[in-house]
Amino acid sequence: MIRFEKVTKSYAGPDKPALNQVTINVDKGEFVFLVGASGSGKSTALRLLLREMRPTTGRVYVAGKEINRLATWKVPRLRRQIGTVFQDFRLLQNKNVSENVAFALQVIGRSGRDIKRTVPETLELLGLSDKAGRMPEELSGGEQQMLAIGRALMSRPTLLLMDEPSLGLAPLIVKEIFGVIRA
Repeated sequence: MIRFEKVTKSYAGPDKPALNQVTINVDKGEFVFLVGASGSGKSTALRLLLREMRPTTGRVYVAGKEINRLATWKVPRLRRQIGTVFQDFRLLQNKNVSENVAFALQVIGRSGRDIKRTVPETLELLGLSDKAGRMPEELSGGEQQMLAIGRALMSRPTLLLMDEPSLGLAPLIVKEIFGVIRA
């Protein structure tokens, strides 16, 4: 599913590389957590998997494809197979909760009828049914996180990447979030 082969990523400047000769293999169905201090390369690894950047050296594979060699026009297709939740959630601030979830389905080409059926089911699963008409800034941090996760899961991705999924959240909310992911 994911493979890094001797991946190094260096940024401009005299500092040491963000990643240095990293080799890792993650099989389908595995839950893997990258743990490390701030600045240790966790977000860099996620950005490499999304092909937002390329490694300085080494190879990155996602779903059996070496994404370093993937043509630029094929990158959006790759990203549609990956559900992503960023630290800042990247919610659409001009859309309410329902519209944020619906947007994820629109992007992958689901029919209007399917979207109308799926959005309420998803909001129920996320515990956000009563917040469907609210704007993202009206939600708590935990609710925003749940919305971001729900949106990421809408396309039934083959891979789910989460950057700091429990940062600043109460343990009960973290438990709920991982319950939703497992479901």
